Amino acid sequence: MKQTTFASLAFTGKKKQTRRERFLAEMEAVVPWSALLAVIEPHDPRSGRRGRQPMPLATMLRIDFMQQWYALSDPAMEDALYEVESMRRFAGLELADDAIPDETTLLKFRHLLEKHGLTAQMMNIITDTLEARGLLLKGGTMVDATIIHAPSSTKNQDRQRDPEMHQTKKGNQWYFGMKVHVGADVNSGLAQTVTVTPANASDISQLRYLLREDDRAVFGDKGYVNNQYKRRARAAGVFWGVSLKASTPHRLTASNKRRNHQLSSIRARVEHVFRVIKRQFGYTQVRYKGLAKNAAQVFSLIGLSNLDLARRALMS
Repeated sequence: MKQTTFASLAFTGKKKQTRRERFLAEMEAVVPWSALLAVIEPHDPRSGRRGRQPMPLATMLRIDFMQQWYALSDPAMEDALYEVESMRRFAGLELADDAIPDETTLLKFRHLLEKHGLTAQMMNIITDTLEARGLLLKGGTMVDATIIHAPSSTKNQDRQRDPEMHQTKKGNQWYFGMKVHVGADVNSGLAQTVTVTPANASDISQLRYLLREDDRAVFGDKGYVNNQYKRRARAAGVFWGVSLKASTPHRLTASNKRRNHQLSSIRARVEHVFRVIKRQFGYTQVRYKGLAKNAAQVFSLIGLSNLDLARRALMS
């Protein structure tokens, strides 16, 4: 039994439930906690250690997810656990009895996930859970990519930009960073495959990694125009729903434009994943140096965005 503080009692007796409380309660219900923890436990070097017991993995995983949902750094997350009662409750911590994990503890847990590639495995577990619930159906894939910015300044210790990030031109503007490529289920719009590359990688270069073997339809924007892929898809009986692209000698006809509009209305749902990770979770700029660490965070964000988009259906 844990000692209940006056602050905790006052929090319990308040009249209104905040949006953060509702969100955390819903995510508590839909996240497959036991399956995710089963992936982490074999790699935990603290298990079986004598002396002071380490922070429970369930607590650390919940804290890591809150960092993704609210775009909190390690120091900011530590402060939030001291200040915000709803976050402490979600993590299973009581201020009077439990030690609050410091930023170094949070860092070590994240390094554990990165070292063993556990975030990618957890994303796959979430995808399998959604498929088992009938929320990911076989049939077709929508593909798209988005740019995540990286600091372009050279005013740092190394006096250079991140060598694993690159610049690319989109329209008339240049961007520096990396690209997140997503393949989403054509029925639900939930992400099922993800790759991370430097920003200068072409969209079409990742297409083969985003499609499933049983796909019968492919939808994408003009960045995926490729006659070789198109011929292969049609030969295999796969519907090629990639928008047509005007060339210098040939302009799009009215029927071409209508077709592009119809295809755009179908593949627009893949943008919902990017909306969640960028606008809701606040992930618009890379947090770490190098592709590997940032990719680990992207896998976690994509898995959590799927749960966010599907949480109403999962709770019904």
